[in-house]
Amino acid sequence: MRAKAIGPELVDQANFDCSPSGISLQAMDSSHVSLVTLMLQDDGFDHYRCDRNISLGISLANMCKILKCAGNDDVITLKAKDQSDQIEFTFESPKQTRISHFSLKLMNIDSEHLGIPQTEYKCIVKMPSAEYKRICTELSVVGDTIRISASKDGVRFAVAGEIGGGSIICKQEPAVDEKEGDSSVAIKLEEKVSLTFALRYLKLFAQAAALSPHVILKLSPDVPLVVEFPIPELGYLRFYLAPKIEDEEES
Repeated sequence: MRAKAIGPELVDQANFDCSPSGISLQAMDSSHVSLVTLMLQDDGFDHYRCDRNISLGISLANMCKILKCAGNDDVITLKAKDQSDQIEFTFESPKQTRISHFSLKLMNIDSEHLGIPQTEYKCIVKMPSAEYKRICTELSVVGDTIRISASKDGVRFAVAGEIGGGSIICKQEPAVDEKEGDSSVAIKLEEKVSLTFALRYLKLFAQAAALSPHVILKLSPDVPLVVEFPIPELGYLRFYLAPKIEDEEES
């Protein structure tokens, strides 16, 4: 998984909590507007072993630099010994004709896990990750605040800025068949929802589009938006973003 999908633009350092069941992460951005959570299940790895619970404080910016040294088809192995102050990276080419070793100093990071309440969302939108990324990129040209409005007719992404405005509507196909894969837009709607968000964050979340063929948006009035990228056979990466309040929009 690409570290760039989490940061460092959004979060520059975080604790990776390792347990026998897998690896998890929870971190907030510096402005405390968005929250990121990551879950990687143990059975999704080719080989996984963790003898006891351990928290690894890692600089995401530095980890990005190391991971860029890996080839697209390399087998990546991460090791952290008990009581060690560093994590080790090994990159092996498919035919093992090239093996690279790197180490990264660990950090002591104070972090507090937040309890994320269970929420019944009024609207759930599933759409191709590439389309979500394209929408965020194109609309950011004319504005920095985006309104997401969902109805039975589709989901509308709209911005208005000093130079003008723009909107993109994604409509659900009349009969969405799960077997069609991830090229369709699917909307589950209990009631109409219309919320406003800082587009800069949604654009940062879109960096994770390469992890999953589709993205899931979960919306309800007065609660944070959830942008979820399911990682096939491994877990998920979720972003939470608080909506902008009306006073902020008018100021």
